[in-house]
Amino acid sequence: MDKQQEFVLRTLEERDIRFVRLWFTDVLGFLKSVAVAPAELEQAFAEGIGFDGSAIEGFARVHESDMLAKPDPATFQILPWRAEAPGTARMFCDILMPDGSPSFADPRYVLKRTLERASDRGFTFYTHPEIEFFLFKDMPLDGTPPTPVDHSGYFDHTPQMVSHDFRRQAITMLENMGISVEFSHHEGAPGQQEIDLRYADALSTADNIMTFRLVVKEVALEQGVHASFMPKPFSQYPGSGMHTHLSLFEGDRNAFYEAGAEYQLSKVGRSFIAGLLRHAGEMAAITNQWVNSYKRLWGASARTAGMGGEAPSYICWGHNNRSALVRVPMYKPTKGQSTRIEVRSIDSACNPYLTFAVLLGAGLKGVEEGYELPAGAEDDVWALTDAERRALGIAPLPQNLAEAIALMERSELLPEVLGEHVFEFFLRNKRQEWEEYRQQVTPFELQKYLPVL
Repeated sequence: MDKQQEFVLRTLEERDIRFVRLWFTDVLGFLKSVAVAPAELEQAFAEGIGFDGSAIEGFARVHESDMLAKPDPATFQILPWRAEAPGTARMFCDILMPDGSPSFADPRYVLKRTLERASDRGFTFYTHPEIEFFLFKDMPLDGTPPTPVDHSGYFDHTPQMVSHDFRRQAITMLENMGISVEFSHHEGAPGQQEIDLRYADALSTADNIMTFRLVVKEVALEQGVHASFMPKPFSQYPGSGMHTHLSLFEGDRNAFYEAGAEYQLSKVGRSFIAGLLRHAGEMAAITNQWVNSYKRLWGASARTAGMGGEAPSYICWGHNNRSALVRVPMYKPTKGQSTRIEVRSIDSACNPYLTFAVLLGAGLKGVEEGYELPAGAEDDVWALTDAERRALGIAPLPQNLAEAIALMERSELLPEVLGEHVFEFFLRNKRQEWEEYRQQVTPFELQKYLPVL
């Protein structure tokens, strides 16, 4: 037994922890949990806890259903909303087959495998997400719009505001679990919030995002409101994204930084961006995996109303250009180590393990094959005409899930990064989601056509 496992077992006894929740995610990114007694944990560390993998989305077929959840002691944390004795703790798990080999269906393993590939080249991959979400007074299940908890806007601070108290309590809980928060504020739409997590290695960040979503929902319920990470709940307001800053390090050196280069961006950094751009269309079904995701990417009403809708619709990059898919933030002369890139298309409702895996896979492909970075877009890309964008070589992102599926199906990169099992299941699931959506008669159709046709 290693020292980390010993620390966990000792802490369980000292803190009177009676329940340990073992967490993992299915292929779509939904959190799964099984509770074990502390007495079972030593065996769980050694062998894992058996469960029926065929009951989990995308994990296994019925005839190969036996799987093991093996807790990672490095992810041990006491749950702060279960602070009363006896307490409850959690650990993330790696999913194994009965022979102890990793499950190819485990999204955490997909990311770990891609991180190992980066490590073989001497790189460590760091991410910093800016996570947006909504707070509602209610959560209607009949299709009627929810009611935001406030009518505030970007950076608004109103005394006794529900959102302010909510963010303070959520951040306290996150930091009690060792998850560092960098910024928080009210976003552009009524009831919309943003909380930014501090830079960490990509695996830790993905674990933190899964924890973040649960903490946010727990705090909301405690305060009598509801939290949602749905990409676009309102047609008239901006949607919720997860702008994510990325960087590669070689030891202590930022591989994206080169003194004196344009924007201080190294050849590695430029090729990494080129990889993200070349494969952006085929990755969209992962980074924006829901039917609703494309209402955020292509919902123009918020932009034309000047309400700060900043979801990118076109595949391009720019220096400090918030209409671009990939942005290179302004360089700070005394902080070369902070050179980074920002990907702005990602949903806060994505599966973070698969999303970080495909972003890293695309970037590494660009580095390995020496992709050339096209010219940056410094104008407002949304304001250009289609002809102007074509002349600049700027292609659109998929406009709906069906287009994203079609691009993913033709991808050579994604089966390599995700593995054939996850790739095939994900496609099957998304095809089914699109078919279900395509067959719906929407309120728009009823309101527009029923009275006149």
